[in-house]
This record gives sequence, structure tokens and C-alpha cells, in this order.
Amino acid sequence: MDTEAQPTERDCSSRPSDFEGGQEGRSRFALVARITEWLPGGRISLTLLVLLVFLLLLNTFVVRPFEIPSGSMESGLRIGDRVLVNKLAYRFGADPRRGDVVVFDGTGYFGDADYIKRVVGVGGDHVVCCDKEGRIQVNGRSVDESTFLYAGDSPSTVRFDVVVPDGTLFVLGDHRSSSSDSRDHLGSPGGGMIPVDDVVGRADWIVWPTAHWTRLHRPDAYARVPAAEGVHG
Repeated sequence: MDTEAQPTERDCSSRPSDFEGGQEGRSRFALVARITEWLPGGRISLTLLVLLVFLLLLNTFVVRPFEIPSGSMESGLRIGDRVLVNKLAYRFGADPRRGDVVVFDGTGYFGDADYIKRVVGVGGDHVVCCDKEGRIQVNGRSVDESTFLYAGDSPSTVRFDVVVPDGTLFVLGDHRSSSSDSRDHLGSPGGGMIPVDDVVGRADWIVWPTAHWTRLHRPDAYARVPAAEGVHG
């Protein structure tokens, strides 16, 4: 009686796929080997190239470094500070909120450059300067900005009374006496408002210099501001 195990149909059918998988793995390894031979520097150059591609993808779709160019957001953000801008913050249905620090493309509104400011009013908001105590009002609620306003600055020396159109933002710098912002462009195209579509992202972290490393939080100053009339949320 023949007791030797005979290969089953399943055993036979699995062998070619195993072989193909091995061949595929060896082919990929051979391709990498050929690339490293072709590149000056070999594996080190390949590693650096992969890292560069990863950083480019990261910069394009996820986060972007931004250097603070002026003192308009002092004292929280100083000239030369580097912040990481979260480019996904408003990509999945979320909208900028009052108090967020945002980077936006000012082309056609502020100038041909990117800017960083704090959101004070969103679509539908009625923003007024100022109440009897000199504070900015949003939808009839006075806002205490003392926790982030530059020491010695008043909320604004420029009087304004605006309603923010839907899909736009009213933005101000924290260093009001040294900031060119929505107040200064009320008579310009767009009325000083920033289209939400031109927002690059939200500044979430100061990452350089390391002594300034910190997460940027949305202040509580606007928490009690009611929604604009006719706007729910």
C-alpha cells in the first residue's frame, strides 16, 4: 500500500502563486538595487530622495511652515517665529471660527503675499468698534481681548460697523497699532473681508525658535458671542 502523501490540488495550485510572490519580491529588490547603483551616493541618496518627496507631499497637503514676517501678531507671535499651518483644518466641512489664527492668500485684497491674522468675525457677523469701554462688539456682545491683545494697545483706534458677508472673514492683528488688517481695507475690493476659500490653514504650533515652542489655542474671548441673526450653529 502506497502510504506516501500525494500532493493535493490545493497544494499544487498554491506553489505557482508562492513562486510568483517570491519573484515579485525579488523583482522589487532588484529594482531598488538598480536605482541605488544609478544614483550617486547609493542608498543614502535614495533615502534622502524619498524623504524629500515625503516632505513635499506633507507641505502640499497636510502642514506648511510659515515665518512670521512682521510684528502685527505680537506679543504671541514674534518676528522670525516659525509656525506650522494645519492645511487640513478646514478641508472636511469645518469652517474658520472666531479666535482662530489663520494664514491666507491676500492677493487682490491685502497684497500679493500670504498674511497671518486672527479671525474676529465670520459670515453673517455684525462687528462694531467700539462699545462704551472701547471693546469690539460681535453680534451685540462685547469681547474682552485682553488675554492676547498687545500690551498697551486699544482694541482699535479705527471706528467701523460692518456685517461680514457669507463665505468671508473679518480679521485683525493682535498688535492693533502695528497691523494692517480688515480695518485698513474697508474701502478696498472685497471691503477688507477675506474669502474663506483663500485661507491656507490654521496656525496650530510655534515650532521655532525652540524657546517659543507652544501650541496655539483658540482663546475663550469669543465663546459667549451669539450666532449672527439667521445663522444657526
